[in-house]
Amino acid sequence: MARHPAPQKPQPGLGFEPAPGFLRRLAAVIYDLILLIAVFFVATALLLPLNSGEAFTGQHFLFPFYLLTIGFIFYGWFWTHGGQTLGLKAWKIRVLTDNQKPINWTQALVRYLTALASWGLFGLGFLWILFDKDRRGWHDHLSKTAVFFDAQKKQ
Repeated sequence: MARHPAPQKPQPGLGFEPAPGFLRRLAAVIYDLILLIAVFFVATALLLPLNSGEAFTGQHFLFPFYLLTIGFIFYGWFWTHGGQTLGLKAWKIRVLTDNQKPINWTQALVRYLTALASWGLFGLGFLWILFDKDRRGWHDHLSKTAVFFDAQKKQ
């Protein structure tokens, strides 16, 4: 994998500090997962009338793609509108580009798909944070994004 430049050092006045540790990021992931499960329940409830109120089965091959799309819209919207999901906000961290700008939808898609692959491979891409000198996972590297501690939110 071609290595791109490390994220810029936090710029004075912007209020961002280097990437938070693994446990803080994991806690944010767990917070977001709880919320995403609730979103999936609502998304499924909206489709049930189209399936005569019956549960979706393995024969409904489009249903998983529907949920993946809902997941992308959930994360993508938060990442492109302020860089914080509710879990990231709770733990005072933010997703930005390498040069500390808001990410775009293309970067959000790459980040989302790479994160899915990472978790599908037993979380190896997320565990990579423990070994990377800049504390970046596969999804950070491939989407040219980074996670910063939001020093503006310290209290």
